[in-house]
Amino acid sequence: MSLKQWVIDLMLIPGLAGYEGRVRKYLKAAMAGLGITSSTDRLGNLIATLPGDKGAPSVMLFAHMDQLGLIVRKIEANGMVRVERLGGVPERALPSTEVLFCIGEGKDVPGLIAHKSHHATSQDEKYKVLPYPELYVDAGFKSAAEVLAAGIDVGTPIVYAPKVTELANGRIAGTAVDDRAACAVMIEVAKALVEVKKRPTVHFVFSVQEEFNLRGAVTAAQVLMPDVAIQLDLILATDTPDMAARGDVKLGGGPAISLYSFHGRGTLNGTLPHPAMVRLFEESAAARKLPLQRSAHIGALTDLSYVQLVGQGVASIDVGFPMRYSHSSREVCDLADLEQLTALLVEALPRIDNKFSLDRDDYIG
Repeated sequence: MSLKQWVIDLMLIPGLAGYEGRVRKYLKAAMAGLGITSSTDRLGNLIATLPGDKGAPSVMLFAHMDQLGLIVRKIEANGMVRVERLGGVPERALPSTEVLFCIGEGKDVPGLIAHKSHHATSQDEKYKVLPYPELYVDAGFKSAAEVLAAGIDVGTPIVYAPKVTELANGRIAGTAVDDRAACAVMIEVAKALVEVKKRPTVHFVFSVQEEFNLRGAVTAAQVLMPDVAIQLDLILATDTPDMAARGDVKLGGGPAISLYSFHGRGTLNGTLPHPAMVRLFEESAAARKLPLQRSAHIGALTDLSYVQLVGQGVASIDVGFPMRYSHSSREVCDLADLEQLTALLVEALPRIDNKFSLDRDDYIG
């Protein structure tokens, strides 16, 4: 199967944080198809290990398989459904968005986040963003009894209605590009590394609950105790008018590394990459003649921020693909960026051998 097909398939599988089972089932089968067995921990992380040189630093390569969304909070007597946010859902993008109540394969129920009729909207309301507690989902039901009979109850997970749209120039738009695109890249990297004889031990971790306060990958790291951690996730594309002041990361410009991330909105955490990892990816990109974009930003965070603190510290870096419109129901990535990210990782990982130093003093300029 091609990288493109992995991406499309994964984008169409619903998997709210804490409810990743269908995504995990797909990924487990994909890894098994490569001859790599995997296991699931109690939190739900899928861990697949490809053994390598025991004298080389071990690597945890990971991407989260969950997505953000909503949870049923209350069912109104008239059949409308009230919700809670799960993850950084942008409230201004919610009205008139199609959603899916995730009950089970073949049982899911479509719905629509209501948007007040334009003809009844006052002048002030036209410019107001409704807080999510004031929103409701209309699934067509006429009563609470009908909602319950359909399998929807308090606590039922809701995601953006799964969708994939192919745009011009190899761009793909749709749901959960964050981070299913990176999960697809992981499969392709695993496929390539199976054929590489000289490699470090690589733990492929498809993590859970990243969108719910960055939880899942930490438990995997505590068990695996890797020397190196490489997180694959989106890198904010800044090539649209509203983002131009934030950096120079372009969609279609190739993979990127993060040199600085900090949340800055209540979560005082972030990642400053280990110098050995920065050099590794710079040299690997040069060797393959691949572009390598650089990002430094406040406002986004990955679970690498916590993984890096496990044990005596893990040599860490965020590597990723440019993406537009994060956390909306239609995110956008470029397939060429994903292909080049795969090539970069396939070049970089075998370079982590028994002579690869993680001593920071070896990288002082």
